[in-house]
Amino acid sequence: MQDKLQALQMFIRVAQLGSFTRAGASLGLSKTHVSNVVQQLEQHLGCRLLHRTTRRVSLTQDGQLCYDRSLLLLDEYQELENLFQQQSSQVSGVLRLDMSTGMARHILMPQLPDFMQQYPNIRLEVSSTDRKVDLVAEGFDCVIRVGSVGDEGLVARKLAQLPMRNLASPAYISRFGMPQNLADLAQHQLVHYVSVLGQHNSYFEYTEHGQEKTLSMPGMVTVNNADAYTAACLAGLGIIQAPVIGAAAYLQSGALLDILPQYRCAPMPVWLLYPHRRHVSRRLQAFIQWFEQQLQQYLQAFQ
Repeated sequence: MQDKLQALQMFIRVAQLGSFTRAGASLGLSKTHVSNVVQQLEQHLGCRLLHRTTRRVSLTQDGQLCYDRSLLLLDEYQELENLFQQQSSQVSGVLRLDMSTGMARHILMPQLPDFMQQYPNIRLEVSSTDRKVDLVAEGFDCVIRVGSVGDEGLVARKLAQLPMRNLASPAYISRFGMPQNLADLAQHQLVHYVSVLGQHNSYFEYTEHGQEKTLSMPGMVTVNNADAYTAACLAGLGIIQAPVIGAAAYLQSGALLDILPQYRCAPMPVWLLYPHRRHVSRRLQAFIQWFEQQLQQYLQAFQ
């Protein structure tokens, strides 16, 4: 029984990644082993599940049917296991996550020993990047994103709203002066943040009378990374607009100043995304509940 379930898991991962090599790497197995197991599964079922070429592996018509039913079957099996995992020490397995570097550095990692003490048999694999990962294709159990999310066929759960701050360094303010209103920003510089270099520059965003508005500003520097964004501000290269996560320590130390508090941009939503399933594993349920609590506790100081 367990061997067949493992074969279905390997088949699902190959179908998701379109490659035996990448599927093997994500599972910690060799390409040859994964290929042999899937071939044995095809022989057992009496049909071809995958089209194989030198460049790509794709599902056959029978393979698509098998893939859909296998997802349901593994969900049912996970639910069966969950019925008998009532204690936190019994919740086990690998949980693969992705989140921004700031979220990992300031919220997840400092509190992670508490989670590991509660769930000693869960192993975490944490990816931290500004890149928008493909949750399904790259084999993540969940991702945590800040900002808007599109319709990606995923379950999206809103965890919180991140308050924003307008920030500048004392050296920058000494050089350009403290802006008192929007008109003053014509004499100031904005550090521009874009997801891909070459895109249109960003704007100074603010909320006025309940409406979100933007103001075009010049800038000396454009970056596509959150760490570089903050570093540019610390170096006196311009004004940035950033979530309180990550900015709090700099504000407390005086390394950055909170400017134009009457013209802050709207809070940014924090989303937890995971694949659409009828049942969610207990380890993912445990992490979602725990992380949401940590995030809310962290943000209480800024409410």
